[in-house]
Amino acid sequence: MFARRMKALREKLAEADFDVALITDDDSVYYFTGYYDYLHMEFGRPTILVVPRAGKSLLITPSMELDMAEAAAVVDRIEVWNDGMGEEWRAALPASLAGRGRVAIEPNVMPPLVHNYLDTIIAASRLGDVTPIVSDMRMIKSAEELSLARHAGQVAMAMMEAGRGAIGDGVPEYEVALATSAAGTRKAAELLEAHYQDARMSPNTHFLQIMASGGEITKPHHRATTRVMRRGEPVFLCFCGMTNFHRFKLGFDRTFWIGEIGDRSQEAVYQVAVESQAAALKLLRPGVTAEEIHAAYAEVIQGAGYEYPFRCGRATGFSFLEKPQLVFGDETVLQPGMVLAVDGSVSIANSFRAQVGDSFIVTEDGYEQLTQHPKALEDVVL
Repeated sequence: MFARRMKALREKLAEADFDVALITDDDSVYYFTGYYDYLHMEFGRPTILVVPRAGKSLLITPSMELDMAEAAAVVDRIEVWNDGMGEEWRAALPASLAGRGRVAIEPNVMPPLVHNYLDTIIAASRLGDVTPIVSDMRMIKSAEELSLARHAGQVAMAMMEAGRGAIGDGVPEYEVALATSAAGTRKAAELLEAHYQDARMSPNTHFLQIMASGGEITKPHHRATTRVMRRGEPVFLCFCGMTNFHRFKLGFDRTFWIGEIGDRSQEAVYQVAVESQAAALKLLRPGVTAEEIHAAYAEVIQGAGYEYPFRCGRATGFSFLEKPQLVFGDETVLQPGMVLAVDGSVSIANSFRAQVGDSFIVTEDGYEQLTQHPKALEDVVL
């Protein structure tokens, strides 16, 4: 799988008249090689994948990661560097670029540390952007990736059921987060043991739970706190960060109430959120553009008298955000094999916010739903 992707990348580099690509986004490094670590960019320790259109691929990574790189990376050669020793990661780059003409980089995700160094050894006129090539390759998922997506959906649903079950009057938010994390980890472990031969892949969820309750409900990326939830309050659960099975990400969220809807005006807002997602899903199929999906969703929201909304959704995969985005201006035509998170939402500043969201595979004649959880009003009052 990884060798196949690397071969395709080389062919596309040749078509675009690039001599070599420098891949620095950790999700893209994994996509092409199967190699990952968790601590390189944040700690000033770059990992760089060098892919010439003709010649051997090179992985430059910290020496502390050598055992992992040798076990996981599908590359021709590995060079390691150590903190404070010589030129560190810079030592291998000049030789790997010597004699090359046009160099393709990921300018928007390349660490400034690396970009600044490149500017000292390569003329700006030789640099180009490999992002469109990589984004287009990653946009249509392989059969292996679609299997991961389906399993990620099972993990997400296990977390949602656990979160729903933990919500209650007098319960602090962090208890919900503990329940979702445990359920997601156990489901992921079950799936890894049953379907995958990768002892290195962790089942543990590793993202702070996104949730909000009561007066914090209008904050879409609020994290679980010590706040105690009360009867009649709305509660928002989002798993767009925690759904990360075998490195494959999905989007999934719901709005609930505890016992009853304390403010009955919130009912109408919630129903519009549900209807806006339904409008988007009526169009979700191959041949439709990303912005058309967004327009259908936005029309419902604005038609009900609410403000123009943020994007309807986005593509996911090995990254939380991939191409396309379901937003005005994105004219990407949907194709079978895309994985999309599609939301319905309404926000009223400093008052209330309702959101429902699921993930889908675009199929030949429509879509396959990956996440399932009731949305009817009677089903979300707990």
